[in-house]
Amino acid sequence: MKIIVNLDVMLARRKMKLKDLAAAISISEQNVSLIKTGKVKGIRFETLAKICEVLDCQPGDILEFSNAAE
Repeated sequence: MKIIVNLDVMLARRKMKLKDLAAAISISEQNVSLIKTGKVKGIRFETLAKICEVLDCQPGDILEFSNAAE
């Protein structure tokens, strides 16, 4: 079981660069990159809400649950 982060997909759909998203939500590019690659243990709801607002999407568009064995 794991959570898959589809932030890169949403950025591509919105034709937005990582650095532009980082600037829009006032978070460092490095931290947004860590979120994008799924290398974080958690994300604040406030940060998720800002990302959703900027990308005009729902949390489920960014986060996905997978029950598949690795």
